[in-house]
Amino acid sequence: MSTVMLLSATGLGLGALYFLVASGLSLIFGLMDVLNFAHGALLSIGAYGTWWAASGHLPGAGSGGFGFVLAVAFGTAVGTVAAMVLELALIRPLYERPREQVLATVGVGLAVPALLSAIWGADARTFPGPAALSGTFGLFGARVPVNRLVLIGAAVLVLLALRLFLGRTRHGLVVRAGVEDRAMVTALGIDVRRAFTLVFAIGGAAAALGGALGGLYYGSVDPGQGTSLLIFAFVVVVMGGMGSVSGAALAAVGVGLVQQFANYYTASGLGDLAVVVLLAALLLLRPHGATGRLA
Repeated sequence: MSTVMLLSATGLGLGALYFLVASGLSLIFGLMDVLNFAHGALLSIGAYGTWWAASGHLPGAGSGGFGFVLAVAFGTAVGTVAAMVLELALIRPLYERPREQVLATVGVGLAVPALLSAIWGADARTFPGPAALSGTFGLFGARVPVNRLVLIGAAVLVLLALRLFLGRTRHGLVVRAGVEDRAMVTALGIDVRRAFTLVFAIGGAAAALGGALGGLYYGSVDPGQGTSLLIFAFVVVVMGGMGSVSGAALAAVGVGLVQQFANYYTASGLGDLAVVVLLAALLLLRPHGATGRLA
């Protein structure tokens, strides 16, 4: 029983991390029809921004208490700004040229890890998380890491915030209307471009937050972390239904649990294969993913 509880908690924590990355990816694709292969780079930027701030380089930030919250906020803010710059400088001129769009984002996705390696080296850096989040708590006989709860809580808050943004805010409605008929919305005097930049910023913030909290899960950061997580984020987005944030949340939970249980009860590394098999089976039964709707 204790083993099942530990694997479940760990799988939910991993699923929460996948969702934080996949939510922004799903949001950007669903609302803007942009397949952003640079999304993993935004995660890496957020992770390194948080690591840099928590290591004592940012006044007031640190690895404990409010200082760590400030470090996470700094890393998330850096990732958000990077997403906005990416949209304004690279994506916006290529909205009508999807092939060049893909090539450009792939290039950024390769360039950013190389840049991080050049600045801080290719070796993993120990993540200076707070001592309060490095312990465990008891749950039905299992000792569950506290940081798993932080990841799960952050994922739930992001899911609720995105659903609120899409369904209840003016900007969310403008973006959805702009996707359906951009010319009509523009004719009404609404600047759709600003709304699209906002969507990219929100997606980048979710990815950067995933990178910031991913350091807690793995205990370290490295330049290739965003690239490896991006692969599973794409799996989650496809399984959940392209553009569905709620579907991505459901798929992230399934992928995290399957991966953890398969790795434990079979052989290490077979969890990735189990995820691929799960993806293939779902697409055979439901070609459009778990859900076929936005939000």
